[in-house]
Amino acid sequence: MKTYALAGLLILAPLIVAPARAADNSAIERLATCQDSWFEWKSSDPARLQSFVSRFKADFSPAGDEGAFTPKSSQTIAGLSVAQVYPQSVGMGVGFSVIVNATFDATKAAFEKRLGKSLSKCEPPSDNMRTCELEIGEKKTIALMAEDNPKATKTLIGCYYFYEK
Repeated sequence: MKTYALAGLLILAPLIVAPARAADNSAIERLATCQDSWFEWKSSDPARLQSFVSRFKADFSPAGDEGAFTPKSSQTIAGLSVAQVYPQSVGMGVGFSVIVNATFDATKAAFEKRLGKSLSKCEPPSDNMRTCELEIGEKKTIALMAEDNPKATKTLIGCYYFYEK
């Protein structure tokens, strides 16, 4: 009997000690891909906005002076590790963006698969940046941006509503 128990433990051991994989944060992903909009919630569903803000504060901490937040625990979107979140901006635009720990190409592929649409409006690299976007609707455009460097491992994905003037 002891031999069977030991053999069972040896078989199950890799499953018991396997590292846990973080589940995707669907609320963050939905905002970054224009499926939800805090901008619209402000006027149409303030209770939903407040609920989101409470949960966001529980999951993320402020980082620096530029509006960035970092996850308090491992977070992913589209299977990619979240490095930072900018809950009110996409660069100079008003929106919601996430920086993931992945290359531009890996991020583009993951989100095209997730969205079932191609981020095909891509600009030639300029100012040392690669960019692609996909207009989802009025005041809703998904943007993808990363440094134009083959060694770059951080990519911004986000939804912008409009550019600040």
